[in-house]
Amino acid sequence: MRWLSVALLGLVTASAVAQVEGPVTTSALVRVEDKRGPEAPRVQASEVTIKLGDADRRVTGWQPVLGGSGQGQGTGVELAILIDDGLQTGFGRMLSDLQSFIQSLPPDVAVTVGYMQNGRVVAEQEGFTTEHDDAAKALRLPRGMPGVSASPYFCLSDFVKHWQPSGKARIALMITSGVDPYNGSTSPMNQYSPYVETAKADAQRAGVAVYSIYYTGAALRGGQAAFSGQNYLTDLAASTGARSYYIGTGNPVSFRPFLKQFTDALYQTYRVQFDGGGKGLQRFKASAKGVKLTGPQMVLAGAH
Repeated sequence: MRWLSVALLGLVTASAVAQVEGPVTTSALVRVEDKRGPEAPRVQASEVTIKLGDADRRVTGWQPVLGGSGQGQGTGVELAILIDDGLQTGFGRMLSDLQSFIQSLPPDVAVTVGYMQNGRVVAEQEGFTTEHDDAAKALRLPRGMPGVSASPYFCLSDFVKHWQPSGKARIALMITSGVDPYNGSTSPMNQYSPYVETAKADAQRAGVAVYSIYYTGAALRGGQAAFSGQNYLTDLAASTGARSYYIGTGNPVSFRPFLKQFTDALYQTYRVQFDGGGKGLQRFKASAKGVKLTGPQMVLAGAH
């Protein structure tokens, strides 16, 4: 009967562990959108409704990712700036905008700068740093070689899979044409890419909000390529609760307006925690009366 005693003991132990652990907690990044701007009333946890899958979930936490401005203590942010190494070399005119942006980041933002090459991200520094002047110095001209990134979506997938959780909000800012050269024609009739779909799912599993700024690549150019790339970047941003910035099909004169909008978005972002449960990626919806909440379309149950 010894084996029976051991088996019963195992069941009791497993039951006790389950009771101690309690319900599964899941978290996601949600952005509060309100046209009234900084003067808009703050959203409270009690006002937020979460649906995961087909069920309403109890909200257990609601915290801004950045502190200050009366928002209380923030979670902190890890920001990855991922630059396509195949951009046109005219991108050099934007370096001063990016340098000023990095230097002006709040102290609770740790940043890394990497260049997308051959299906991966090559970091210009080791890890994330809050020494923003040092991070700004990591910026350089892209190589400007057609196809050097292979595909920005290969690079993103590889990067987020190796991005280790730190308790901080994880946000990426991609600067790329968004064109997927491995999906064949850039025709408006060919706007499904399995590689974009994979990148979306990988970012959702990692809990990374993927923002982007469009800039023309040295390879495929023209209005049709711009349409294709911008379409993919917009889809990627929407799937992760982020935004894609571009103006027309050409390159912007300056990144400053986009970077201002992106900074505002950081201050409008919260981490919501709620009772999770289930397996794998599940449909996600956040709402609150009087404001628009934007989050990822899918969230990994049990992810923090």
